[in-house]
Amino acid sequence: MRFLDLIHKKRDGESLAPEEIQFIIREYNRGKVPDYQMSALLMAIYFQGLNNKETSAFTLSLAETGEMLDFSSLGKIVADKHSSGGVGDKVTLVLAPLIAAAGVPVAKISGRGLGFTGGTIDKLESIPGFSANLSIKEFTELVRDNNLAIMAQTDLITPADGKLYALRDVTGTIENISLIAASIMSKKIAAGAGAILLDVKTGRGAFMHSKEQAFQLAESMVRIGKEMGRRVVSVVTDMSQPLGFAVGNILEVKEALSVLRGEGPSDVEQLSLFLGGLMLALVGKVRNPEDGQEELSRLLKSGFALEKFKQMVTLQGGDPGYLEKEDLFPRASYLETLRAPRGGYLKEMDALRVGKVASFLGAGRSVKGETIDPTVGIVLTRKVGDSVEEGEVLAFLHGNKEEILSASLKELGNAFLIADDQVEPPEMIHGIVPPFPS
Repeated sequence: MRFLDLIHKKRDGESLAPEEIQFIIREYNRGKVPDYQMSALLMAIYFQGLNNKETSAFTLSLAETGEMLDFSSLGKIVADKHSSGGVGDKVTLVLAPLIAAAGVPVAKISGRGLGFTGGTIDKLESIPGFSANLSIKEFTELVRDNNLAIMAQTDLITPADGKLYALRDVTGTIENISLIAASIMSKKIAAGAGAILLDVKTGRGAFMHSKEQAFQLAESMVRIGKEMGRRVVSVVTDMSQPLGFAVGNILEVKEALSVLRGEGPSDVEQLSLFLGGLMLALVGKVRNPEDGQEELSRLLKSGFALEKFKQMVTLQGGDPGYLEKEDLFPRASYLETLRAPRGGYLKEMDALRVGKVASFLGAGRSVKGETIDPTVGIVLTRKVGDSVEEGEVLAFLHGNKEEILSASLKELGNAFLIADDQVEPPEMIHGIVPPFPS
């Protein structure tokens, strides 16, 4: 089998056989295929696409290049949740302990942030002492003993995907539904969860700007998961404005804690309960998602979910004192306020622009491996549809570099559009794939 022949085959619009795809991934992972040839194949895939059979084979081949975790010995269905990324998305910090408190094991392998979207691991690592760099043995033991563990992505899981993603990033081949679906689902399959809930974001603050693309990705991932014998449901959710009010690592941890205490933003709480209800129904813990939401609401109000979060943080080396007394967290040196230039109603709040400003302040990365500042970010005071008076504070900007504060504040102001007429806030849930129950 010659790699060049496979490039020609896909370039000319033919389908690749499963064994050919396995050969491609295996040989590239072993370093036997140069980047220039794999780049040519990726570009052919970008333009010609992969059919369903090819996409499934691509997914499984990626998963099989590393460790394949197996939680079958637990005697329970292990759950996992994935978000395609958004601005202010701290739902995992709320949802994972909620589900674990309900008696369902949660095994979550998460990434660090890149660009304008934050990463779950960055948020958790802003808690002093917390370690997400677990061995697979430590990870599986924590899931077994505590029903909950969140670890950072490791080269032991789908190593070929990491190499391919880096190559796609510099060859203009990121935005392909099949390649995105295979990348995400290969990690979910390898991580061993039997039930997978996928939160696909759409809007200005998401990678999938259009609803049509978001639903295509959701449908593709559900189909792959079911073919691999997993229970899967996708929810397409809105990311036209930031989720919650806080954007930035320590700021988002504090907001997640407020939700776990029953005092947080309603959109974060509602989305967490909605997704959690689906997850409990997916694993068969409840008869339907509505019953699941009721159960999780009870666990939230009782404080059980908060205690489960504290337990996870402690077992992974974090100092629980910071969760009890949030004033212990370090703060940014400068606090600036953005005020409304006029009265009216908030018509738009550009999530992408807010995320980029937070990243510019130091809350995100422009390249992998870049150090972030956990103290900086933005705290908003309004949501789309809210009334605004002239001079009222729209946002607080937390920064440590005095020389960039003025430019950051000006750019943040461009994220807000105030109109005379009242507008309806955007719908949070755009749809479920497949419609539940399936």
